[in-house]
Amino acid sequence: MRNVYLDYSATTPVKEEVVQAMIPYFTEKFGNPSTLYGPGLEAKAGLDKARKQVADLIGAEDREIFFTSCGTEADNWVIEGVADALRSKGNHIITTKIEHHAILHTCQYLEKHGVEVTYLDVDNEGFVDPADLEAAIKDNTILVSIMMVNNEVGTIQPIKELCAIAKKHGVLFHTDTVQALGHIPIDVKDLGVDFISMSAHKIYGPKGIGALYKRAGINIPSFVHGGAQEKKKRAGTENTAGIVGFGKAAELAMQNLPEHAAHSDKLRRMLWEKIEQTIPDITLNGPKDFTKRHPGNLNISFSYIEGESIILLLDAYGICANTGSACSSGSLGSSHVLDAIGVPITKANGAVRFTVGDFTTEEDIEYVAECVKAVVERLRELSPVNGAEGW
Repeated sequence: MRNVYLDYSATTPVKEEVVQAMIPYFTEKFGNPSTLYGPGLEAKAGLDKARKQVADLIGAEDREIFFTSCGTEADNWVIEGVADALRSKGNHIITTKIEHHAILHTCQYLEKHGVEVTYLDVDNEGFVDPADLEAAIKDNTILVSIMMVNNEVGTIQPIKELCAIAKKHGVLFHTDTVQALGHIPIDVKDLGVDFISMSAHKIYGPKGIGALYKRAGINIPSFVHGGAQEKKKRAGTENTAGIVGFGKAAELAMQNLPEHAAHSDKLRRMLWEKIEQTIPDITLNGPKDFTKRHPGNLNISFSYIEGESIILLLDAYGICANTGSACSSGSLGSSHVLDAIGVPITKANGAVRFTVGDFTTEEDIEYVAECVKAVVERLRELSPVNGAEGW
């Protein structure tokens, strides 16, 4: 039995180069970066280098990068920070129905405190219609937040076009790039965005460290109070080793992005072709044009059976996949993303997300395709609705 990991959109293994870069900051370079003696200055140098490495990956300036504990914190900081900073101008935020819960739950929290939120519809592949965004902007709109790449179906939004619409109306624009960073090119200057959220553990870095890009000249309140760290914007002694790991992961991602994307796309297409050719009654969720979705993402609905059952049986074969967002696994109910793109509940319940990455091989794909076929056939034999009308 092989062990095959196909849930790279949930998290990635930490690359050896990243581990090696981090180790000294647990031992001889353990100092507090806020101190003025040797070990502290060494730690501070590590932070400064990492800040530049992350900035370079997205075409930003070092001073525009603020480290956080994760992408979720960065999302919260932007949404709540803009609502606070611009309360005298307005109280209207625009987002979409397929955002990560880090955005949706924060917006729902703010709605309880007087903020008005518009949740844009998307089409059946997950794309926002730019005309819908323009129509939703009002005089009191202060922020648009639309994710660059969807975490479940991989849809790549036309962020540059959407941002230009917001800018035409003088509205700030934020995009969550947690699923995009290191997988597709990002240039914040070209896109014109004001904020982006990032996370290290999606690009072969450590968990527990993220970052916010905040365009120079924009001011939002501190999110964590109690110290002068991160240019007095995010208090708390820095996670130096994690930040250094993020920096190294960003450097590797920048060096390897074209090769990484091509490798992922090749294996993703290979898996889809094998599954499509051998298993009937399946549906590809998200963009049918693979150039318009995350290079490693496949989200497939298998009719007549439950996605959770598929995942459990695949695990017995040593294969790791997911039914959707790992942040929501274990929760009851269908995916809000699949619901928003119009996938019927019967098909949504049979959805499985496969995401490949740098350590996936062609042999892995051959094995997974065989196991998926065997699992689906077994479950369909047991299914009381196999072939039933409506499925």
